[in-house]
Amino acid sequence: MKQPKKKLLDIVREKIRVKHYSYSTERTYVHWIKQYILFHNKRHPIELEKKDIEQFLTKLAVEDKVSPGTQNQAFSALLFLYREVLGSDITSWNIQALRAQERKHIPVVLTKDEVKKVLLHIPEEYSLITHLMYGCGLRMSEALNLRVKDIDFGFDKIYIWDSKSLKDRTVPLPQTLKVKLLEQIEKVKQLHQEDLKAGYGSVYIPYALSKKYPKAKFDTKWQYLFPMKNLSSDPRTKELRRHHLHSQTLGRNIKEAAKKANLSKRITSHIFRHSYATHLLQSGIDLRSIQELLGHKSVEPTMIYTHVVAEMNKAKVMSPLDL
Repeated sequence: MKQPKKKLLDIVREKIRVKHYSYSTERTYVHWIKQYILFHNKRHPIELEKKDIEQFLTKLAVEDKVSPGTQNQAFSALLFLYREVLGSDITSWNIQALRAQERKHIPVVLTKDEVKKVLLHIPEEYSLITHLMYGCGLRMSEALNLRVKDIDFGFDKIYIWDSKSLKDRTVPLPQTLKVKLLEQIEKVKQLHQEDLKAGYGSVYIPYALSKKYPKAKFDTKWQYLFPMKNLSSDPRTKELRRHHLHSQTLGRNIKEAAKKANLSKRITSHIFRHSYATHLLQSGIDLRSIQELLGHKSVEPTMIYTHVVAEMNKAKVMSPLDL
């Protein structure tokens, strides 16, 4: 019997999963590819040319007034579509779309005392993960995606796999968190045993690895370090399993803790990462080392923290009025 032809967006999803991209990236890429096709009246992308891509990206900037990051996101989705799905590398096309207006923002950071105040008001169930975010400079997604196997107590380091930059790295394990981490792993092990007894116990495994090691999803070492209280349906496979804590719930608790700490600064989960980098720079750690710890592809994005420290030093300059 002849197999039905796969739809383009289904092929896109399959390629994304083979590449180990996250579910959020999958949703984002599929969204922009779909918008691109609809913009051109449902014509197949293989029929479209350089000018068609430029028209779509320009429309996002001029009519939709999206941010530079959002426009880059859409362009990345199209690059993936043409290179990985349609087998055409459009990087040589020299796409000349009108770019969304970019503003350079100096990140907001907390002082060490302010960090302490926020952490003191974090509810107990979110305390360890937020301490790790500040203590290791982790993005929220990196902290949420930590597995039991990623904590190396022998060499005192934490492994970060498949991060935003698609660059694996290690960061030093904060010594003050070792006991708490050991206790958390024991809780995860106990919870996993209960799930197995109840007929569940599987966890999401990256697409290629799940094919190669089909039983790995039941292994304790692959369980999330910060699991949800309840089982939930996997959006890809619809299998009932235990996922990691929800990002929105964690973000909301961080904001509430900032309010309780009576801080007027705009607090997001990323402020811990900014504060981590700034405090390391203030303590004398060189920029290249901080770049490696943050997982930046180049030193350029890390340079922003030198501006933050420079702004802090400016604040120490006495006004002529005070003199």
